[in-house]
Amino acid sequence: MLLEGGASAPPFFCYPQSGLIVARLLHAFGHAALSPDPDLAVAALMIARVEYPELDADGYLEQLDAIGREACARLATAAPPPDTPHDVDEERYAKVVALNGYLFEELRFAGNEADYEDPRNSFLNAVLDRRTGIPITLSLLYMEVARRAGLPVEGINFPGHFLLRCRARQSLPFAKDLIIDPFHGGALLSHDLLARQSDHHELPRATKPQILARMLTNLKRVYVRMESYPQARLISDLLIAIDPLAASELRDRGLLAYRLKDFSAALRDLQSYLALIPSGTQHDDEREDRERIWEHVKALRKRVAALN
Repeated sequence: MLLEGGASAPPFFCYPQSGLIVARLLHAFGHAALSPDPDLAVAALMIARVEYPELDADGYLEQLDAIGREACARLATAAPPPDTPHDVDEERYAKVVALNGYLFEELRFAGNEADYEDPRNSFLNAVLDRRTGIPITLSLLYMEVARRAGLPVEGINFPGHFLLRCRARQSLPFAKDLIIDPFHGGALLSHDLLARQSDHHELPRATKPQILARMLTNLKRVYVRMESYPQARLISDLLIAIDPLAASELRDRGLLAYRLKDFSAALRDLQSYLALIPSGTQHDDEREDRERIWEHVKALRKRVAALN
């Protein structure tokens, strides 16, 4: 839960830049995030407009296309290396190894272990410019390049560290899938070990909305730690565009509005949160949270009434 209080917004960012511009961004993002189109890059570049409002998205999409074309050419001629494990799909293994070599050795994309909390790690344009990012953005980059190269790669919402999977072809039912860690140079991980760590035999595929929501949740946490509350509020807007009934996001956006002294908006969101959380909830944490928010709502009602 977000910290509560009344800190003022930092001066370098004005929320909203324009009500109409923000409304259009949220509408376009919601449409892109919920579309069945597998493209993730367009929605990711919309997220980047939080920090880069004048971003030329087309230039970065063209850059991804160029990387994808080169990857496609390389994967078409990829041959299984001598150390290919006996229990994998040799063709998919050869292509993953070739793509890893191109992205992480030649283009030098790498996980930003030195400055993990830098918000630029969460923006696709900055990842392309700086060749570094966090697991979720490097995974998104990998998926977008792989898709352009004709290699089926999907996300895995592994706890604490986003990963990728390249499934073996259906014609090879006994071949193991490849689990890829883009943050560590495309390292191939043990499926059995990860399954034990997550308590699931089958690691569930991450959907497009889940991938984008994970990007946004990471970014919101970074902004809150930086006390960059206007950006965090806009990130909450984007999360709610994916799921308008996400109770925790309505709560967090309400608390962010409260910090920014937008008391009417805070009251609206916190009341919506209470409407979604039953008053007789049995979980201690939820019950305590609801009671705390109810106290805020009572205080906000008095504030808003005094302003009218």
